[in-house]
Amino acid sequence: MRLPSSIFVSVSLFTAETTAALYLSSTYRSAGDQIWQALTLLFTLVPSVLVQLTLTFIHRDLSRDRPLVLLLHILQLGPIVRCLEAFCIYGSVGRVEEPYVSITRKKQMPRGGQSEEVERQVGQAEGKLFTHRAAFARTSVIQAFLGSAPQLTLQLYICVLQQGVSIGRGTLMVISLLSIVYGALRCNILAIKIKYDDYEVDVRPIAYLCVFLWRSFEIATRVVVLVLFSSVLQLWVLPVVLLNFLIFFLYPWILFWQSHSPFPENIEKTLTRVGTTIVLCLLTFLYAGINMFCWSAVQVKLNDPDLINKSQNWYRMAVYYMLRFAENASLLLLWYIYKTDFYKFIYAPLLLLQLLVAYAIAIFFMLVFYQFCHPCRRLFSSSMTQGLWDCSSLLCLMCNSASPQNRRTGKTILEPPSPTPRKEPASDRAHDTASGSDTTDDMSNDMLNSTIYDIPNETGNNTGRGINGDISHSVTCNA
Repeated sequence: MRLPSSIFVSVSLFTAETTAALYLSSTYRSAGDQIWQALTLLFTLVPSVLVQLTLTFIHRDLSRDRPLVLLLHILQLGPIVRCLEAFCIYGSVGRVEEPYVSITRKKQMPRGGQSEEVERQVGQAEGKLFTHRAAFARTSVIQAFLGSAPQLTLQLYICVLQQGVSIGRGTLMVISLLSIVYGALRCNILAIKIKYDDYEVDVRPIAYLCVFLWRSFEIATRVVVLVLFSSVLQLWVLPVVLLNFLIFFLYPWILFWQSHSPFPENIEKTLTRVGTTIVLCLLTFLYAGINMFCWSAVQVKLNDPDLINKSQNWYRMAVYYMLRFAENASLLLLWYIYKTDFYKFIYAPLLLLQLLVAYAIAIFFMLVFYQFCHPCRRLFSSSMTQGLWDCSSLLCLMCNSASPQNRRTGKTILEPPSPTPRKEPASDRAHDTASGSDTTDDMSNDMLNSTIYDIPNETGNNTGRGINGDISHSVTCNA
């Protein structure tokens, strides 16, 4: 049984960030900056309350007689108590004989085209530790993108305005950045385990390193771009942020409305229709917060029993990064145009180039992860680079076919023009035109079929719950 080190890291980051934020808010109060003090406390207490509610919801403490644990959660000490409980469970393993065990079946990664199924006994202690790990994986994501990300943006904005970094503010910014990157990393691992729950997934250290570098460059660049833009166009930053947030908040609901699926009722038996709606709104709220700063590895799908989209959509990822890169470049261009003498101490063109290159480096590490370091890359029906290349080719083909000149000629864009005019019979010309049209249609259909969805090539039944951390989903993968 593995040491619950991920739980210790989550609790350490949560405790360190909360302590640093409380100390910094006291310095703001001493300096008379009541607005900065209020915002610092807001971005500390709100995610802390959401973390307590998430732990209580996953462990179902409301239906159990544990008043002391509920009191500690009210005092915002729930993560510390859960961490101590997890290490106590880990220390008691092997000392007491398990009254009964459960049998789990997992497939190993296919080798030579075959995949073996392995049975393993899971005791009560290991099952409890699994629930603790699943709960802290979700709380790390909540803390990262609903608390640490806004906190880092706020403190960096204050540093730009005051043209200085204090020790307390710098410490809080470093801890917040580490918390965001760790939350994004846990989101990636959580997505892999949910999508490939039927397989024994082993994530290697090189994969963790690739995800860490990918998320570090992506999130740091995004935060700096938003801070620079807000420092020169304060009135326009709110519409930009709200537009981004509303698009990603409403996108899962629009897909759910288009699917004409019934309202999800299997989230929690004790929840009413109103309670289920609140939980779904909080889930899409978190999804929007993640996509505000980086690509969410866990894609919300409200018409799925587990509320998670288990297919790998290269096309959606390619569109997201192309649009996000264009948005970052546009915001930096507006900052460069409207910047004042306040930024005379930096060389603006070099900073703009460095930020764009940093975001390109993030995309590079993402490609390396999916192409070489993904633990389940053998189950991909097509590679990451090939999927993105086909997506870009499809977009170019659609743009060229939509031009008026191509619509008038009716010939494919890949056919070179003839250097000298040559007369042909009418029947031959009609035959060539028809064959060219068929070739274009075949290419479009092949690209659509090979780029939009990428699913495992094994047949199996997945079992796992996307919200509570228990195993309960069922999906069939086509060979």
